[in-house]
Amino acid sequence: MKSAKISIYIDLLFCLVLLPAIIMMVPVDKWYVHNIWFLVTFISYLYLLYFIYRKSNIPSLIMRRRYFTVLLIVLLMILITTLVGDFPQSDSINRNSVLDIDTRQRIRRQTVWFFFLIVSGFSLTIELTIELFRQIISRQEIEAEKNKAELALYKAQINPHFLFNTLNALYGLVITKSDKAESAFMKFSNILKYMYAHTTSLTIPVSSEIDYIRQYVDLQSLRLNHHTHVEFDVQADEHDVQIPPMILITFVENAFKYGTSSDEDCTISIRIAVKDGTLHFETENDVMKTPPKDEPAIGIENCRKRMELLYPDRFTLGISEHDRKFRTSLTIRLR
Repeated sequence: MKSAKISIYIDLLFCLVLLPAIIMMVPVDKWYVHNIWFLVTFISYLYLLYFIYRKSNIPSLIMRRRYFTVLLIVLLMILITTLVGDFPQSDSINRNSVLDIDTRQRIRRQTVWFFFLIVSGFSLTIELTIELFRQIISRQEIEAEKNKAELALYKAQINPHFLFNTLNALYGLVITKSDKAESAFMKFSNILKYMYAHTTSLTIPVSSEIDYIRQYVDLQSLRLNHHTHVEFDVQADEHDVQIPPMILITFVENAFKYGTSSDEDCTISIRIAVKDGTLHFETENDVMKTPPKDEPAIGIENCRKRMELLYPDRFTLGISEHDRKFRTSLTIRLR
């Protein structure tokens, strides 16, 4: 669409401004008086020449190795140019001119070929530029589709990872016959509705993502005893600013996976702030469990790759562990 609009603007500029200005370089007034048919033919020839170049798109034909077609077009334009250059002289000019017929014919032929070179050079330059622009746009569209496919893959990988861990928590409540199991399943049902409602959404309001995380925190809290203290703090001055769905849940999930204990005091802290279009997200938890060394950090790596595609040079992610405290800090410029 962009290249098509640019092409139309260039055609209008050439046909309505540049070509009329170039035509004024020749003695139009004399041709109008003594040989109007040649003037009409000459002007028609210049416009025809320009649009033959533009419609045939010679640079594109060359890139596709359509050399025979290019040769036919060039030969056709040379033939037309030769015929226009040999257009018959007017008798009125022959009687009033101080130059002989051969000299006048040679000057006219040189004029026609001169304009042939001007129009050809301009047309080919414009067409080559537009073709390069088309190639750039095409590559960008291909890259965008590739990024979209990768994002879908990362999201698909995150969802099963999240579901697996949540089902583990529900299973623990069921086998212990906890009276919290029914409430937990209700919250889990709401979480599933959220996930599948936004499966194809690229972005959602940040308030929806915060509510989703709050429900997840409430669900996880149902299976915890008094030894695990959960702090969840939200400060948002903008609720409609957009954010990709489920981009924060992995960090929250990891905090509950490795930062809870049933017999030791521990704390999980989650802080979310949205101010001036920037998201600040932090988690901190005591390290109560450690993942196996050979277990890949699928969730965090998927989130990092997702953000690299969505927010190149617009996010910072810090992950650290010190004094058995695991911290994540994420800042994203959402707009």
